[in-house]
Amino acid sequence: MQTIATETSVVGDLEVSRQLTGADRCDSCGAQAYVRVEMASGELLFCAHHGREVHAKLFPIAKSWHDESARLLEDHRS
Repeated sequence: MQTIATETSVVGDLEVSRQLTGADRCDSCGAQAYVRVEMASGELLFCAHHGREVHAKLFPIAKSWHDESARLLEDHRS
């Protein structure tokens, strides 16, 4: 499993990054998603709160864990 700061996917020989946007919503509560978890069965999106809540349970079995919750601190400092 990998933990990544920015989401990347390979298209041909190019790597393409996709950050989470305001359109990405938490599967638990519908708030803006800051955590993307890739599981064998598919993708899960979580707000920072629910991402922390499920981390201990899902992190060990996730294929990848993409956490952008640090953006909340950056937004707050601006």
